[in-house]
Amino acid sequence: MSDFTNEIVLRPRFEISFHEDLEQLKSVFDKKAPDPFLIKRLDEHIYIRFKKSETNFWTPQVHLELTSFEEGISKIHGVFGPNPTLWTFFMFLHFGVGTLFVILGVFAYSNYSLGYDVTLWLAGMFFLVVIWFALYAFGRMGRAKGQPQTDQLKTYIRQLIAGLKR
Repeated sequence: MSDFTNEIVLRPRFEISFHEDLEQLKSVFDKKAPDPFLIKRLDEHIYIRFKKSETNFWTPQVHLELTSFEEGISKIHGVFGPNPTLWTFFMFLHFGVGTLFVILGVFAYSNYSLGYDVTLWLAGMFFLVVIWFALYAFGRMGRAKGQPQTDQLKTYIRQLIAGLKR
């Protein structure tokens, strides 16, 4: 599992290939997780998160998807991210800002076409761009605060898959 070199993404992804059957790969995640982790497996989807006592607002979790399209070859696709509720709210804010930006742009264009002053509309659009950058900075700050726990999750996943053939 590579360390994440792309510094722009807020939800880092990875992929690992193995020379193992899918059932053998699934069995690795059926063991009871040591403290402070919880593992939840639903068929080919595995969620590894921290126990409630270890969580805070920025605590990450990892979603693993196990796939196999060839006999004896399996892959793990993983995504690190915040709590799904927090991520959904964060995306809702992004889409809301984007939608308002487009609406203000339509009003600005309409008023410009009619020869009216568009200063207020352009100021609103600029303010929304500032809000978008603030949301991005807020997300980066959250990722940085959750980095120690992300490193713990990466170490735990490496321990789990250490005995498998790559």
